[in-house]
Amino acid sequence: MKHVVRLAFIVVTVLRFGLDEVALSAFPQRWVRLLVRLVTLGRRLDRPRGERLRQGLERLGPIFVKFGQVLSTRRDLIPLDVADELARLQDRVPPFPAAQSRALVEKAFGRPIDAVFARFDAEPVASASIAQVHFAELKDGREVAVKVLRPGMREVIEQDLALLHTIAAWVERLSADGRRLKPREVVAEFDGYLHDELDLVREAANATQLRRNMDGLGLVLIPEMVWELCTESVIVMQRMHGVPISQIGRLREAGVDLKKLSRDGVTIFFTQVFRDGYFHADMHPGNIMVSLDAATFGRYIALDFGIIGTLTETDKEYLAYNFIAFFRRDYKRVAELHIESGWVPPGTRVGDLEGAIRAVCEPQFDRPLKDISLGQVLLRLFQTSRRFNVEIQPQLVLLQKTLLNIEGLGRQLDPDLDLWTTAKPFLERWMNEQVGWRGLAARLEREAPRYAQLLPALPRLLHEVLRQRTQPAADPALAELVAEQRRIRRLLQAAVWGAGALLLALGTAVAVVLVG
Repeated sequence: MKHVVRLAFIVVTVLRFGLDEVALSAFPQRWVRLLVRLVTLGRRLDRPRGERLRQGLERLGPIFVKFGQVLSTRRDLIPLDVADELARLQDRVPPFPAAQSRALVEKAFGRPIDAVFARFDAEPVASASIAQVHFAELKDGREVAVKVLRPGMREVIEQDLALLHTIAAWVERLSADGRRLKPREVVAEFDGYLHDELDLVREAANATQLRRNMDGLGLVLIPEMVWELCTESVIVMQRMHGVPISQIGRLREAGVDLKKLSRDGVTIFFTQVFRDGYFHADMHPGNIMVSLDAATFGRYIALDFGIIGTLTETDKEYLAYNFIAFFRRDYKRVAELHIESGWVPPGTRVGDLEGAIRAVCEPQFDRPLKDISLGQVLLRLFQTSRRFNVEIQPQLVLLQKTLLNIEGLGRQLDPDLDLWTTAKPFLERWMNEQVGWRGLAARLEREAPRYAQLLPALPRLLHEVLRQRTQPAADPALAELVAEQRRIRRLLQAAVWGAGALLLALGTAVAVVLVG
């Protein structure tokens, strides 16, 4: 019943704000224009379309607000008036009352707010879809930012997610394309991300990990958490001073090198993705500032760590190989990687997939970012993926979203930024560190504790396997066990020979050094 009520609310909101007219008016076909006239008959839609779209998304709730936040960075896909209006969703969502915020803080800490802070600003400095932020000062004089979770958020999100799960199941049941796009898995991923955002302690931990990872890079600042004042619904962190990255005029007047800033953004992103496998996955302009302090001038300031993306070593290697192949225009290798990874059916002809990928990507090279429409590339790739039954990988949805945000930021800072040229040297250097002797040494160092425990036990384990081999297989279950033990024995033998060869090689190398 709740689903029906929520669906009815969505339909009423769409009609009230004319969101159907906004969506249909983007199509140039004559019959669509006639349909627009028909569906808007009797409704007064006098306000600008961008304003109606923003207000409609705000009315629908946090999931739809987040959709608008991502869309606002894609000025190559939507009209400027709509993009400017949607940009207000990034940190100017209507706040909840100051008295309510104060009560929530006192409830979280179990004591009066004056007992915690020397000053607490009632007016929020930022109000987003999940929480809002107030500036304050601790008793010891430290300036801090206090993030307070919106009341009632969990119930609203649960309703919307339940509706999305239902819609995804119907799409997957009724559409062949739907099954290929794995909507239920995608919604499940989105479900996890949103629930992570509802736990502010998790966000504080994310910020601490990112701060530790980025320490030493010298390109980005991340606030320090005041851990004794962090709860699930309220967290307190170091206050950061800077200019929002969307205020290009102020940055230019202050003397910030926008071209360098755009390149640094690419470096930060690829460092987080390929070095750490741990990246900020909500990089819209509302979450990024630029420092103007003398000691940290021109550095990024990252905020809002509710959504973090993670990649396994396998994911990183697969993505890096794909990027390198794209940069080298080796479309055959890209096609082979898609087949090897299982993204496309194993019977797919490499030559056919190679030709389709070349047709999509080749026109985009050797052009500045301002002349590349990633939206058009994604559209063509979607058409290609449908033809070859490419399966969408839900674990990479966050990475795809973040790449779109990076492109949007790059367009605002430096329309001439060549994303490919900026990223290629970084990826090639990363690949060189992963393969060859340097990569082998790094892996051996990581695995040394495990080897130290395994190598002394190898003779005993091998003897045990050989002893078990001589026992008769009286029944099928025992025979299966013996077969498994034989497999283990072969693996152990290979490990012993490998360890011996490694020790021999190391001994030879040491001898050569000593003799030399």
